[in-house]
Amino acid sequence: MISVSSDAIAVQVRLAPGASRDCLAGSQADAAERHYLAARVRAIPEKGKANAALIALLARQLGIPKRDIDVIRGATSRMKTVRISANGPEQDRIVAQLEAFADERTPD
Repeated sequence: MISVSSDAIAVQVRLAPGASRDCLAGSQADAAERHYLAARVRAIPEKGKANAALIALLARQLGIPKRDIDVIRGATSRMKTVRISANGPEQDRIVAQLEAFADERTPD
């Protein structure tokens, strides 16, 4: 679900657009047992609005600028790979936060 390189973090996300609220909703697994972070956004999947809402949600939850987050794979799919630019202690903090979000369960 989370992979770390020297200057970035890649996280697998399953995005549910058109939700009643924006939130990170813990981790889930697909039929092949691949784990991902579940996210819900109110924005609809039209002209990149849902991707932009996901970036804004992650930036707000992680306390980092939106410019440090990119959807690098799956722009038109529910399954996405998100790249977060970070290194050093900041990278460790973000990984710890993502792992904490993955452990949480958000009620519907």
